[in-house]
Parts: sequence; C-alpha cells; structure tokens
Amino acid sequence: MLRFLLVRIASAIPVLIILSMVTFAIIQAPPGDYADFIRSQLMNQGGASFAQADAQAQIYRHEHGLDRPLVVQYFNWIGGIVTKGDFGYSMFYNKPVADVVGERLPRTLALALVCHLFASVLGIGFGIWAATRQYSWIDSLLSGISFLGMTVPRFLMALIIVYILVFQLNVSEIGSFYSPQYGGAPWSWDKFVDLVKHVWPVVAIATFGGLAYNMRVMRGNLLDTLNAQYVETARAKGLSGAAVVMRHAVPNALHPLVMYQGVVLPYMLTGEIETAIIFALPTVGPAIVGSMAVGDVYVTATFMMVLSATLIVGNIIADMLLALLDPRVRQQGGIH
Repeated sequence: MLRFLLVRIASAIPVLIILSMVTFAIIQAPPGDYADFIRSQLMNQGGASFAQADAQAQIYRHEHGLDRPLVVQYFNWIGGIVTKGDFGYSMFYNKPVADVVGERLPRTLALALVCHLFASVLGIGFGIWAATRQYSWIDSLLSGISFLGMTVPRFLMALIIVYILVFQLNVSEIGSFYSPQYGGAPWSWDKFVDLVKHVWPVVAIATFGGLAYNMRVMRGNLLDTLNAQYVETARAKGLSGAAVVMRHAVPNALHPLVMYQGVVLPYMLTGEIETAIIFALPTVGPAIVGSMAVGDVYVTATFMMVLSATLIVGNIIADMLLALLDPRVRQQGGIH
C-alpha cells in the first residue's frame, strides 16, 4: 500500500506542473491586468486624467513585473513556490497570497467536508431505503427528491433562499459567518449556534446536490446487486433480509460511490463556491471571482492550483479506499 501511495504521488507531480502552466496561461489570456484596474480606479474615483492614471499604471506594472513576458512571470511564480513556499503577493488584498489562502481555504474545506459528510450519510441511507422498497411511495418520493437535486442549479436555489430570507423574513445578516457580537468572541455553544444560523443555507444547498447523486447511484447499484447470484445464495442459506442487504449487497454496491470520492471534494468545493458567491461569504468562491475581475493573477492561479490538487488527492484516496474495500483490486493492482 505504501509503494502504491508513493507511485501515485510521484505521478501526480507532472500533472500538477502541466495544470499550473495551463491555468496560468488561461488566467492571463484575457486582456488587461491589475495595473489597468488601478488606472480605472484613479480615473473614476481619484479624478485623474487618462495620461496621469496611465503613467501611474505603467509604473506599477513595471515595479511588480506585470510588463514581463508571460513565461518569465510563470517561472518567477512557480520558482517562488518551489524554493521559498512563496505563492506571490496579492495586489488586490495587499498581502501575501499565502495569507489570503490561509484565511479562506480552511473555512471552505470545513464547509465542503461537512456537506460531503451529510451528503454521503444521507444519500447512501436514502438509497438503501429506496432500493429495499422498490416501487413503493417511499421510493417514488425519494426518486423525485433525487431528480430535483440533480437538475435544479445550485445558484438558483441560493437565489431563492436569499430572496426568502431577505425580502420575506427580513433577515439582514447575510454575507458573514457570525453576528457582530460573536466575531472575536471565544468559542462557545452560543457562538456555534450563531455560526449554524449563518451557514445553514450554504450547507443545505451544497449537500442537496451530493445527496441526490449518492442516493441515485446507491439505489441503482443496490437493485442490481440484490439480483446477483451470490445474494440469492445468501438468502437460501437462511440469512435475514437485513443481513443479506447490509453484509453482502451494500459493500459491493458501494464501489461506484467509493470511486466517486476521487472527484467529490472538488465537486463539493465548487458547490460551496457557487452558493458562497451568492451569499457573499468570505470563502474561496468570492476570492476567486474578485481576483479574476481585477486581474489579481497570483490569487486566482493559487486557488485554481489548490482545486487541482484536491482532485488529485481525492483520486488517490479513492483508489486506496477501493483497494481496502475489495481484495480483488489489491490482487490485480499488486497492492500489499
């Protein structure tokens, strides 16, 4: 298993390098950079003429290396990461990119992992419940919920909830994790309850999509597995229905969901990003959109690299979980 893990990590390094090149090039492809944003700000808010604003923009562009060729900028950025762990300087936030990531990424990961936990537990449980009661009203109800979760866009659900909270329920505290009185307060039960009150819409919306997928896949695979020969043999031996389902059918029906873990973390992160943008929470989503809008390239590139790394790590974890779940995978892959 250790050898398998080391080989997968080693093979992931070239993939990350290629992704970093492609990501950096795509981000830089649109015309304009942060110096252009400074010029527009000087003209619109500072009252400067175009010549004065453009002169300041050119000075800023030269001081921060934005006038250098794209290849030079990329190697300066990637060289700082490899040699010094320096992800660059955020021009928009006026602080190192590592600080911006350190502030926003843990919150995003925490929300995504909570959503993933709820989506997995509820989705798999509902999928088993629906499959063992095929064609009943419970199966029809859960199938309808799954259809809605797979088809309704999450940003649309977020907009509907924002409308209900703000215009119907007169909720004013949108766009923060805590109420003002709990912002700098130490952890307590009241602070945790206040946090839940602020983030439940994001958690609910991001969970709904993952829950629907897990439920749909679990139901379909479990129905196929329940008709397999070895399940019929287990029933013929006199095992109870619950034992046949949980001990023999469910572990094999879980294989596609285990493989799904390879993409679930980036999927949950993007689900959180969509809803967090609507709710203006200080997480990764608004930071990516804001940095792209003003040309803060190093923030955008770093966050995109983080999302790419989560996809690679997720695939490695999925392979290891599948190998632990199914001995045949270990034998075929030479994993010990």
